Amino acid sequence: MMFRFAASAAAVVALLAAPAAASQQSGEIPSGISLSGAYLAGRSAAKDRANDLASDYLSRALSEDSGNPLLIERVFALKLSEGEVDEAETYAREVLKFNSQHRMAHIVLGLADLRAGRFEAARKHFQASSYTPIGELTSSLLRAWAYAGGKDLNLALKALDQLDSNDSFANFKNLHAALIADYLDNDIRAEASFKMASEGATTSLRIAQAYGNFLERQGRGPEAQKLYAQFNADGDENPLIAAALEASKRGAMPEPFIASPIDGAGEALFSLASAMTDDQSIDVGLMYAQLALQFSDDKPVINTLLGDIFEETNREERAIASYEEVPDGSPLRDNSDIEIASNLHKLERSPEAIARLQGLLKRDPSNYSAVVTLGNIYRSNEDYKNAGATYEKAIAQLAAPAKENWRVFYFAGISYERQKDWPKAEKYFRRALELSPGEPSVLNYLGYSMIEKRVNLAEAMDMVKKAVESKPNDGYIVDSLGWAYYQLADYEQAVVHLERAVELLPADPIIGEHLGDVYWRVGRKLEAKFQWQHAKDNKPEPDDLKRIEDKILNGLPDEVPVTPAQNGGTGNNG
Repeated sequence: MMFRFAASAAAVVALLAAPAAASQQSGEIPSGISLSGAYLAGRSAAKDRANDLASDYLSRALSEDSGNPLLIERVFALKLSEGEVDEAETYAREVLKFNSQHRMAHIVLGLADLRAGRFEAARKHFQASSYTPIGELTSSLLRAWAYAGGKDLNLALKALDQLDSNDSFANFKNLHAALIADYLDNDIRAEASFKMASEGATTSLRIAQAYGNFLERQGRGPEAQKLYAQFNADGDENPLIAAALEASKRGAMPEPFIASPIDGAGEALFSLASAMTDDQSIDVGLMYAQLALQFSDDKPVINTLLGDIFEETNREERAIASYEEVPDGSPLRDNSDIEIASNLHKLERSPEAIARLQGLLKRDPSNYSAVVTLGNIYRSNEDYKNAGATYEKAIAQLAAPAKENWRVFYFAGISYERQKDWPKAEKYFRRALELSPGEPSVLNYLGYSMIEKRVNLAEAMDMVKKAVESKPNDGYIVDSLGWAYYQLADYEQAVVHLERAVELLPADPIIGEHLGDVYWRVGRKLEAKFQWQHAKDNKPEPDDLKRIEDKILNGLPDEVPVTPAQNGGTGNNG
């Protein structure tokens, strides 16, 4: 799951641009590859975000063309993305020889100076990186921590004041002003800033953690416990907050949230990286997260963020490796095992994924997220019997199901519908709608299923119409409406909607088959056979293929009058 780490994600995501996500790639460099070959292969791997392979290829090219500025800059960025920070520092110095304004090179070298206690030199590098909005934000936060290293609270806060020019940076400013004041033992200023940060970002995990930590160390445990309880009441229960609440109730005194200026700089980088999770900014977010891992003391949280980033960019093996770094005993360990299982499943290693989740549930049978994830894997593998039974175990854990629980009832409904246990399926679909009325996917699936069975056709038609109103560009839902008209023998309307569905999802075999069926009914038999052939070419399931081939050979039988109690038809619930 993506934790709500950030002080303000919206403040960052619009400030950056990056390549689109692509598939994972791996391999070894062929021996004897030419300079141009290594360069082109490196560029291709970098485009696919296979940064480790790209780094190797471009490093090979650089060994043949050591003074090439473009190669030096690209290798620097790739080393940083791979977490090879020591090597990145070496390349950063080379980058600045031909590009004195390179923001990330200045940040890397500034952090090296900060770690060595050279605070003035660090500030100069950070100041040099202060252009473009994201550069200004990063520079101000890091310069403030460099001043904190020199025990100068006033200048640290003055550095943060430069963020006042952008209202969207207020939460970053307030959080780090609080952390710096806390580190420098100015409790009054720290509390004032924590309050402003908490009021400005009620869903930020890190603000809740840091403020609660401060309150506990001030001897105000009940206030911290109230803050933790409120945070979890406002959303899904977070394991880090739950652990802090339990420890506070035991009377355990936490260590300071930030132990040093270096740790503070790591937290600043983490604050930024955790906000850079959309496709436009995630590649820069990866660099910041790798730097945060080197400087922050909170390794489990940062490894979780790295796992999330790798997962978002389809680098499942790297995601698994990052989640595995979260130690046993960490509040994030269960979450890591769930994410590892999800990534194993994506890698088509479902038996390992199932075994991982079963191991987790053996030590904690009440882990709702693990039960639901296990059900999802069974369902994805079309093991509907185990899926249905697993979802029922998850539902049994819900003493009072809330709106956000509609999906588990919906998934249970799908599992039983696929087992042809319609009474049980309908019960779960209707329960999902009770929890989340108007949910398009449930309206579509339930309405479509009733249309297929030719029961409650008026209600089913109303459901599917509502689903289309909510999602007019969803091909599966538009297909359901067209098929409903077909079942009611309103072929003119059926043609309109099924043609639209095929436009939206031209490669779906069942939608193509449906359009062929309605063409046949309106006398457009040549076009019908063309659609059925197209459906066949789109690789339908074996049972569907047999039916489609029969239509290509024989067409449709004579029309059967519509009767509400009749079952039958073909279908695609999307």
